[in-house]
Amino acid sequence: MATDRAGERRDVFIEIVTLGNYAKVTAIDSVTGTEVSVTCPANASRASMEAAAVNKLEYVLKKNAPG
Repeated sequence: MATDRAGERRDVFIEIVTLGNYAKVTAIDSVTGTEVSVTCPANASRASMEAAAVNKLEYVLKKNAPG
């Protein structure tokens, strides 16, 4: 879950693909379809991978928000 500018919660889809020693983590906002990706060490915890992707998604959503 992420929060939008108004503080409302919204669903976020997470995909994790492991490629050798790295994992590509993609987060997609269910409302806008905005998609971001981060890379993490493959041995990082799932929670930290998801948190990194959701934090980046929230940053991009706030940056692209009108006004």
